[in-house]
Amino acid sequence: MAKVERFAFHVPSLEELAGVLQKGLKENFADAQVSVVDCPDLTQEPFNFPAKGICGKPRIADVGGVPYLIPVVRKEKVYDLNTVAKDIELPGAFFLGAGAASSKVLGVNAELIPIVQTKSEKKPAVNGSYIAQINPADKGCLLEKYSSKYTDCEFGLLANLYASEGQPGKVIEVKANGRTGELNFVSCLRQILEKHYGEKPVGMGGTFIIQKGKAKIHIMPPEFSACPLNTDEDVNNWLKFFEMKAPLICQPVIVSRDPGFDLRLEHTHCFSQHGEGGHYHQDTSPESVGYLGYLLPAELLFRIDRPPETHRVGRD
Repeated sequence: MAKVERFAFHVPSLEELAGVLQKGLKENFADAQVSVVDCPDLTQEPFNFPAKGICGKPRIADVGGVPYLIPVVRKEKVYDLNTVAKDIELPGAFFLGAGAASSKVLGVNAELIPIVQTKSEKKPAVNGSYIAQINPADKGCLLEKYSSKYTDCEFGLLANLYASEGQPGKVIEVKANGRTGELNFVSCLRQILEKHYGEKPVGMGGTFIIQKGKAKIHIMPPEFSACPLNTDEDVNNWLKFFEMKAPLICQPVIVSRDPGFDLRLEHTHCFSQHGEGGHYHQDTSPESVGYLGYLLPAELLFRIDRPPETHRVGRD
């Protein structure tokens, strides 16, 4: 059994949060509008998720961690989203987020874009996840629906997950166009929260679309590094970077400040309908970029199988 630690986030009202985010985003974007709306039906285009919304007992799970990937890989670290759902006291949870695919299942290393309605007493799991890997044919991006090849809900090494009951309800809608600052969209949101709420950690997750422009995205190579990756420079030389075009559907998991659990404070993976996806770093077309997001503050944090030995390398 993996060790599970639990923490209660500070949960502001949606109205308060919308005001805080709008004020902060205007320092980083030419135009920003944040409001409280009904969550759109996420089973529809462009999302096609297996759940209608991101509401109902919202929580964040930080599973495993970067120290299980670098400096050297721990391939035995494999997890199952159905088990994680029980660990976070929400059997049948709907998960969105960012993680590593199970090399045990795939036979190679790859990015996982988890979109899973886990199994409940009444229903089997519905896995709508994607995997992004390096295409052996042309060294480009190969994005595939997980369920086209695999039937499990496993992942490996690490994942940052936003979980809910997958219900409709009120959410925060974020529109931001024309980036004027240095920060990427997710870092901007996180730093606004940290600046405003300080010692009171706030967690947030959901989905956003890069509607226009292009973005810098990485995909891990299929082979784990044979030599230890000891610095961020080592990691960046190992990763494969791409410029990918909108629309990209992204799944951010954000924690404003680490309350002492060795968390990854932000982690975002994305997919598309045009065959591109992976780990989001930054838009590369600041003047033309357009973001549209639906987010919700989480009530609880669950830290699962925290690495006993840690470092700060490779957290970008």
